Amino acid sequence: MDIDSRAAKLRDRLRGTLVAAAATPMTAAGEVDLDLAGDYLAGLIADGADGLAVLAHTGRGPFLAPEVRAGVIARAVATGVPVIVGVGGSPGTAGPSGSGTAGPSSTASLSGTAGPSDAAGPFGAAGHAGEAVDRMVAEARVAADLGADAVMVFPTDDPWAAHDAIWRSTGLPMIAFDLYVRPYPLGVLRRLVRHPGVAGLKTALLSDAMGCQEAIAVTREAGRLPITGEDRMFGPSLLWGAEAALVGIAAAAVEVTAEVMTAFAGSDLRGFERASARLDRLAAATFTEPMEGYVQRMLWLATAEGRIPDSHAHDPYGPDLAEDRALLAAFATGAARMS
Repeated sequence: MDIDSRAAKLRDRLRGTLVAAAATPMTAAGEVDLDLAGDYLAGLIADGADGLAVLAHTGRGPFLAPEVRAGVIARAVATGVPVIVGVGGSPGTAGPSGSGTAGPSSTASLSGTAGPSDAAGPFGAAGHAGEAVDRMVAEARVAADLGADAVMVFPTDDPWAAHDAIWRSTGLPMIAFDLYVRPYPLGVLRRLVRHPGVAGLKTALLSDAMGCQEAIAVTREAGRLPITGEDRMFGPSLLWGAEAALVGIAAAAVEVTAEVMTAFAGSDLRGFERASARLDRLAAATFTEPMEGYVQRMLWLATAEGRIPDSHAHDPYGPDLAEDRALLAAFATGAARMS
């Protein structure tokens, strides 16, 4: 199908950009200080991100209460850059298949902070697929009302139905999401990227080089934007044809990722090689087993950079890590953001 003009406009606006898949700073109890989150998001832009993806996998969007989600979106939109909002997912399946990751169940609190939602998601107790789609549509409507530029749709049982319902309800351009915890078959992707409201496809397949290459190829063939989310295959995915980046590795040390994008857009092959090697070293330290621990590692790195205080550098939804967080300080970049 032909791309809708609204999706085409977003596609063209995002081409060549670095979108930071931001974390959501929170306490060990899952409480979010929205003003602090806003300062953190602004810092990512100041240090080189061209846009923000909030409430996605890195941002633990499926776990957060509606009022927290709305607050994060509003603060992202206030930065003035393109904002993509994650919709869908569920606490039971936001992590790797079979991990059963789940966080605290505290309820919302007052004074601009809130705890995680205990609402069931599309693959949990919420029931059948229709309820899952309804939830995605509701989240997309909130994103549209708050001024977001697009939504990124978490993997779901019926991706066409979910994307089509969101599009018909909101008219908000969509980024399809091929996530390593639940990758789509190539035939599903080939159809999905031809939906008129889909502006592009983000691949986050982690280590599946052939799958990444195939996804990029079908996205380009459909005239949509191939977006790399490949933190461990970042440089190669650009060489394979990705035309933008939306990555969790830019949740901290943003300059490291931005440098690769800048070098790739230029003509200095050795500069691109050096920048890619630097990013690969960072990715090897943060995107490693247990893989879901990457969110906690990025929060630790954000703390080392002074972006967030230690009190809000927790991922209560990921695995417990027996690692020396001080080792990540060697990768810290950027000016301190906290006084």
